[in-house]
Amino acid sequence: MKSSKKKVFYNDLVFYVLQDVYEPAEDTFLLAENLAVREDDLVLDMGTGCGILAVLAAKKAKKVVAVDLNPHAVRCTKLNAEMHGVVDKVDVRLGDLFQPIGRNEKFDVIVFNAPYLPSTSNETRIWIGRAWAGGPTGRRIIDRFIKEASRYLKRNGRILLVQSSLANIDRTLERFRQAGLEAKVIAEEKVAFETIVVIQASHLFEKRINNCHG
Repeated sequence: MKSSKKKVFYNDLVFYVLQDVYEPAEDTFLLAENLAVREDDLVLDMGTGCGILAVLAAKKAKKVVAVDLNPHAVRCTKLNAEMHGVVDKVDVRLGDLFQPIGRNEKFDVIVFNAPYLPSTSNETRIWIGRAWAGGPTGRRIIDRFIKEASRYLKRNGRILLVQSSLANIDRTLERFRQAGLEAKVIAEEKVAFETIVVIQASHLFEKRINNCHG
């Protein structure tokens, strides 16, 4: 009988991936390698999938809120959080982007491995398709996320977003600027016919303040 869950390994850790849940790949691992959190951080893991980033963050952060619109991903994240002994630090919520986040909740770190591949509407009819399908230009979810993200980011917080060169990296940097955030590419990896990048964004005025005191 075929198992309904797979094992994925990252460093010396193992994570379960249930059926209909996105399996961590190069984009996940690139973000994991650039995920630096502090002990007092409040972290939001958007589109948590199997919960690998939520668990990694929770091993050090004060608290992690993990969000996904896929109920199978929510169940998988709870399973992995329990297996790694961080279930008390990971608050898993079902919902679409910031819908399950309170208006007054703010985070030190917001991470998002976004659905970024150009796709047709047919590809979002199954749960696994929603994990990577970003609409005709690959930007449908990315642009929605950027439009809302800054209101949930603390003054000295940062956003870490993963996307592909197929979804127009320059457009993402510009959209962040339009939202009052400064953004830059901090890591990249070539994969087949695309380049996967990690983009970091933070409030513009925080940089000006830091420069004044530098």
